[in-house]
Amino acid sequence: MHHKVVIIGSGPAAHTAAIYLSRAELSPVLYEGMLANGIAAGGQLTTTTDVENYPGFPKGIGGQELMDEMRAQSERFGTKIISETIERVDLSSRPFKLWQEYEEEPITASAVIIATGAKWDQCVRGVRRGGAHIQKKPLVVIGGGDSAAEEAMFLAKYGSEVTVLVRRDALRASKTMAKRLLAHPKVKVRFNTVATEVTGEEKTSGLMTGLRVKNPKTGQEEHLEANGLFYAVGHDPATKMFEGVIEMDEEKYILTKPGTSYTNIEGVFAAGDVQDKRYRQAITSAGSGCIAALEAEKFLAEQENEEVTGGIEGESEARKPKENGEAPEYRSNPLL
Repeated sequence: MHHKVVIIGSGPAAHTAAIYLSRAELSPVLYEGMLANGIAAGGQLTTTTDVENYPGFPKGIGGQELMDEMRAQSERFGTKIISETIERVDLSSRPFKLWQEYEEEPITASAVIIATGAKWDQCVRGVRRGGAHIQKKPLVVIGGGDSAAEEAMFLAKYGSEVTVLVRRDALRASKTMAKRLLAHPKVKVRFNTVATEVTGEEKTSGLMTGLRVKNPKTGQEEHLEANGLFYAVGHDPATKMFEGVIEMDEEKYILTKPGTSYTNIEGVFAAGDVQDKRYRQAITSAGSGCIAALEAEKFLAEQENEEVTGGIEGESEARKPKENGEAPEYRSNPLL
């Protein structure tokens, strides 16, 4: 089956792109994946309890609720959402080929928007977030940013206490999140502290019972009682199936021309955390999804024009991203 444009992803970037493309009557198909990256459809926001900095929600909104609303808006304008995972692609020629998990025959697309997102390196030894083993048990969170603060306050609802280990002597979290974290009665923040070893039961699949920590400045070591360890440091973009095909940096983020969603492959666009390792906010992801939709729409219009005219030499070149990274000009769209 052929589609004009396929969106791979399920977060703010994917759904914003879908909304814009649907309103432009391009009938986008969005593959939201089946627990892609080990996260439910909707991406990282589905693991966030409260979102207080997304415009339009003065009282805040739950992360899952926000993504449910975005998904409903995509469907309202006609986006076809498929809850299957794209497991491999062939972007060597157009139309592009994409294979669903467990399917032998590919679907094809004239344009592709990659919005597969990224996830925090959140590993667990012996327990899982929200699992039965963490009820009224001491827990440890590693990290000093907003993600760590969010995780610690969430876990405090279940554990007896939560200790946050921060490598530096200050939190990287926003002032509001840092203030809440430091004031939480069940959370203790330990600065200049790193984890060195997890200790646990001496048996197969034994549970965690403690954690060895060290002060990197003084070298002092000690052992903490803990039954759960959660990491909120590091960020992994979901780009494995595009390795060797699309240009990436050393951390596997997709490279796009500055100020655009253009990848090194004409007709393939990237939006959201999959190409943004600096801001990583829901609102910036949504903005980049809008950019990708506008640029995909422009690309498809050019392709259609070339088919009609037979390809006038130099016409499409003028509309490609300039060598200095500047984006081409866009005409206003009455549908937007």
